[in-house]
Amino acid sequence: MAMIAAIALILDALIGWPDAVYRRIGHPVTWAGRLIAALDRGLNRGRARRAKGALTVIIVVLAAMIPAALIQAWLGPWVAAVLAWPLVAARSLDQHLRAVAVPLAAGDLAGARAATAMIVGRDVTQADTPALARASLESLAENSSDGVIAPLFWAAVGGLPGIAAYKAINTMDSMIGHRTPRHEAFGMVAARLDDVANLIPARLTAGLIALAAGRRGMAALRVAWRDAGSHRSPNAGWPEGAMAGALGIRLSGPRTYGDRVAAEPWLNGTAPDPGAADLARGIALIRRATVLAGLLLILGALA
Repeated sequence: MAMIAAIALILDALIGWPDAVYRRIGHPVTWAGRLIAALDRGLNRGRARRAKGALTVIIVVLAAMIPAALIQAWLGPWVAAVLAWPLVAARSLDQHLRAVAVPLAAGDLAGARAATAMIVGRDVTQADTPALARASLESLAENSSDGVIAPLFWAAVGGLPGIAAYKAINTMDSMIGHRTPRHEAFGMVAARLDDVANLIPARLTAGLIALAAGRRGMAALRVAWRDAGSHRSPNAGWPEGAMAGALGIRLSGPRTYGDRVAAEPWLNGTAPDPGAADLARGIALIRRATVLAGLLLILGALA
């Protein structure tokens, strides 16, 4: 199974998911998204919304796992590895963060704000350089877990069915796992299942960041261990804390969502705010952590 994960990562790193392919057939995540949206429209009404949300989770996960299991059983691990390729997002994550880093380094706040708004949910219309760098680094750290390490982990554990199920769960969480009046009950099972699915990968990501940080590795682990529990998410605080410790900056803290200010606690709060150079350092750090993950997968496949 480690071979499936390793090949998927290599293919993603080399070519990503080409725009021409996306325009023609979309992407597996968008296919799952259409099913989730249809079930949300059809079931998220009336009574027993929590039970209907649980039924949605079962339907979506099975819709992802069963075809993946049949393909792997009938066509073998090499085909499974190729089909797992679009479910790893290392190249896409790197491209989205570089789209922020380049204008930020050039002092183009308008361009950096526009690029940051594509990857975070908070209001960045008035954000300065430290706020933009902080938001982008948090997104980079969290999505390195959700979009790269977690899919690789579940591919290594369960092959194509494992990574397909994980991406279905993660997509459900992003679409219906919100504490809003509409999705508080309906999305509860999806949100809790996503927390469970990311429990190990988030901590693995923190460890990989620490390894990639070299001499700052112990600082990365120290901050993650000390501060992750104060994060609003049971998992995101681990890679974000490791990132903060590795770079010697602070992350999280208060942020604005629409007309609401969320008073989030700081990670590594006594350190300075990040700048444009720290965002570039963070991108390089995640690249090294991803390479380490790939090497570990290759070693696992050869063992």
